[in-house]
Amino acid sequence: MASFWEIGIKTGLGKLDLGDDPLPRLMARADEDGLQRVGIEPAHCHAISRLPLHHRDPFDRMLAAQALVEKLTIVSADPSFDAYGVTRLW
Repeated sequence: MASFWEIGIKTGLGKLDLGDDPLPRLMARADEDGLQRVGIEPAHCHAISRLPLHHRDPFDRMLAAQALVEKLTIVSADPSFDAYGVTRLW
């Protein structure tokens, strides 16, 4: 959900153009592809509070915290995630 949250903010600010009303389309596509949605839970908030500041983007830090807590793989080309010790694909 952190990724959808970030997309919503960036499209609302005009920093990301994904066409008209992209979130419903992106959520439907995620469902079609069988992607699991991960909500933001208290354990994730606790984990983010303990992460070193390798990355200052709050959304990416939440993704790293979620990946660590839930033992998930991050799909990203951003090598900044590597400093957190998460598994990264791409």
